[in-house]
Formats: sequence, C-alpha cells, structure tokens
Amino acid sequence: MFSFIVKRLSYGLLVLLGVITLVFVLFNILPGDPARMMLGQRADIASVEAINKDLGLDQPLIIQYMGFLNDLSPLSIYDFKNPGNYWYLSDEKYAPYVSVLNISGNKKLILKKPYLRRSYQSKRKVTAILAEAFPKTVLLALTAISFAFVIGLILGIISAIKKDSIIDRIITMISVFGMSLPSFFAAILMAWIFAYLLASYTGLNMTGSLYTVDDFGEGEYLDLKNLILPALTLGIRPLAIVVELTRNSLLDVLSQDFIRTAKAKGLSNFRVITRHALRNALNPVITAVSGWFASLMAGAVFVEFVFDWKGIGVAIVDALEKYDFPVLMGAVLFISIILILINIFVDIIYGYLDPRVRVA
Repeated sequence: MFSFIVKRLSYGLLVLLGVITLVFVLFNILPGDPARMMLGQRADIASVEAINKDLGLDQPLIIQYMGFLNDLSPLSIYDFKNPGNYWYLSDEKYAPYVSVLNISGNKKLILKKPYLRRSYQSKRKVTAILAEAFPKTVLLALTAISFAFVIGLILGIISAIKKDSIIDRIITMISVFGMSLPSFFAAILMAWIFAYLLASYTGLNMTGSLYTVDDFGEGEYLDLKNLILPALTLGIRPLAIVVELTRNSLLDVLSQDFIRTAKAKGLSNFRVITRHALRNALNPVITAVSGWFASLMAGAVFVEFVFDWKGIGVAIVDALEKYDFPVLMGAVLFISIILILINIFVDIIYGYLDPRVRVA
C-alpha cells in the first residue's frame, strides 16, 4: 500500500509540473504589458524598465521559468545579498522563511510558503486574494456536492428499485433535463424565479455573498440564506449524474449472483440493498462525486458571478477584465492543485477498498 501511495504522489507531482509549465507558457505569450498595466499608459520608459526589472521580465524566458518554479517550490534558493538577480528574489517576497542549508556565499536553501507573485492592479499578494476568496468557494462547492450526492443517491436507489415504472421515468426525465441545463442559464433562471418572481414567499436575494453589510452601518453579518440559490444551481448537474450512475450501477449489481444468494438466505430487500448492493455500486458514484467536486471549484465561475458570491470565480472574472495575469495564474494553479490532490485521494481510497487497483 505504501509503494502504491508513493507512486500516485509521484504521478501527481509530474502532472503538477506539466500544469505549471503550461500555465507559464500560455500567460507569457498572451498580449499585454504588465509594467504599463501597473503604471498606466502615460508611464515613462525609465519607470517601465524599472518595473520590468523588478518583475524579472528583462531576463531570458528560461530564467523567468526557473524563477517561477523557485517561487512556487516550498524549498527555494534565496540570495539575501543579491535581490536584483531574478532567480534569487528579495527577502520581503519570501518572508517568513526558515533557513535550511547554506549553499555557497550568500545563497541559502530556505523553507517557505509558495509565492504566487503580486496583483498588477491592487499590489496585494495573490495568496492573500485567494485565501480570502477560497473558503467561500469551498463552502459553496461542498454544499452543492453534498446536496447532489444525498438527493441523487436517494433518487437513484428509488429509480433502480422502481425500474420501468412511472416513477423511474419521471426521475430519468428530470436527470436528463438537469444534465442538459448549462450552469450560467440555470443561475439566471433560478435567480429570476426564486429571488424575483417568488421573492415575497422565499425571502431570497438575487445577489449576495456569505457576509452582508448591515443596513445601519454596524459592520457585516453572516447571511447563509445567500448560499441557498447558488448551491442548488451548482448542484443540479452533478445531481443528475449521481442519479443516473446510482441507478445503472445498482441495477448491474442487483443482477449478480451474490445478491440472489443474499435474498435466498431470507434477508430483507432493505438489508440486501444497503449492506450488499449499494456498497458494491458506489465506486463509479464516488469517482463522479470526487471529479465533480473538483470541477465545481473551477466551474463555479458563472454561478458565483451571477449571484455575486465573492469566491474564486468572481476573483477570476475581475482578473480577466483587468488582465491581471498573476491572479489568473495563481487561481488556475490553485484549482489544478486541488484537482490533483482530490484525484490522488480517490485513488488511495480505491486502493484501500479494492486490492486489485494496487496491482495496476
């Protein structure tokens, strides 16, 4: 099991390196001058050159790439006497850090947090921007996937038990409709119906984030009702997937010999389904839920923007409008790391539940 975990972690690191390289290349070929974005179009040549030197944009592309890797790595090279060399960035960018090893002269190997640069527009660290937005996106994604998993599992079991009945057809029709409904359209539709037409009955707002500013100027307060509509909207498509996967997988398991044996022993249908059939039918459902959770972290952009939920999605849209490349790069890398970690975690769970997976 240990060698299996090490192998999966190694694969994850290789995938992460590929994503980092791809992100660096893509954002370096996009049009735009970071120095003029920071200084404005009337900036003089000397100021532009100074900004480019500070950002390391006057260095060859390969040196910029090595500096980018150095920024992201927890173990980095740091030269406290030569901050002008792009590869060895200045103290304020890496602080706080722990010195691990003296390499040569003034160069040290240090242990630090990954550095995702600074925003071109707000001058804030990208890590601070993402740290502020990330908990709201996680809360939204967790609520949506929990709703999709619980309701989808129940509807999928009912659909499998009532195969070919009118109930099965209705559930199947709803799930097909849910899979075909784009998130941005669903968000607009949900906001219009439940927060505009039925607002007097639901009491829900069309827009709003986790915290709402008090009308009397007494600060912010937690407003969880703003989570309802975006979470339901975001959970519609994974709900439909969970329903279909649960139904099809459960029907396949119910036709196997060990289920007939369990029924022959006199076990009740409830016990057969919950103790025997469902456990063996959950593998594809877990795969779908894990993949969809990672996708919701990235795919919440449209839903967050429509409902003005101040998560990573809104941060990405704002950065796109302003060509704020460090924020975009940081958000893409952050979401990629989450996706990789979730996939590794699911692989390890599979290896624990099914020893055959460890041999593959």
